[in-house]
Amino acid sequence: MIRVKSERELEIIRENARLLREILEQLVVEARAGISTATLDRLAEKLIRRAGAEPAFKGYQGYPATICASLNEEVVHGIPKDDRMLSEGDLLSIDIGLRRNDLYADMATTVIIGGPVPRAGRLIEVTWEALGRGIAKVLAGNRVSDISHAIGSYAESKGYYVVKKYVGHGIGRELHEEPQIPNFGPPGRGARLRPGMVLCLEPMVKEDEGEVEVLDDGWTAVTPNGGLAAHFEEMVLITGEGPEVLTGGGAR
Repeated sequence: MIRVKSERELEIIRENARLLREILEQLVVEARAGISTATLDRLAEKLIRRAGAEPAFKGYQGYPATICASLNEEVVHGIPKDDRMLSEGDLLSIDIGLRRNDLYADMATTVIIGGPVPRAGRLIEVTWEALGRGIAKVLAGNRVSDISHAIGSYAESKGYYVVKKYVGHGIGRELHEEPQIPNFGPPGRGARLRPGMVLCLEPMVKEDEGEVEVLDDGWTAVTPNGGLAAHFEEMVLITGEGPEVLTGGGAR
């Protein structure tokens, strides 16, 4: 069942999304060459708790950290480590979530460490534009797969491939609620969108064709042939006037 949020719930969710965006912006500023992903993880937990919230990921289905920090060929769910140091030119995806007043927020961004890298930069731009095209379909009366089609068809038109193993989702009193939102497929299918629903759109786009593989740690998903991957995630509220991006895209 897809839950329509109450006005009180939306008030809290909006505030949670704002707090999370500000925390992720701080992490992006601190993400530089010579810093370990574990250092970013500890900072993330400190900032979340300082905001009166708790990490959404830590302990979730056994996940050991506050953020997912995925580098280069790592698509999602990279576990932060003290010996995993950032280097100039790395492509870093940070996925982060929090829980406050029994409601969740979830967001992700991808950045290049140091100066511009044209190959990685183009992948980021295409992934970001694919997200924007998905957001444009978050309209009352549309169906879930209208979002999926907008994301996947754009990414593929630019010569990239979307990840099919992992999907976007609803969010609220649970971190992952219905509906599931794939990043591929034909339009016109799935549940009808209604005002008051809150969705997490999260395109995961890679250079490699083929499905991702999960490493022996049971979490880190990597591209099949070592190609780069990018990941963005925004929380979007369906309103009668159109999509409201709650996380605001401020961490890009």
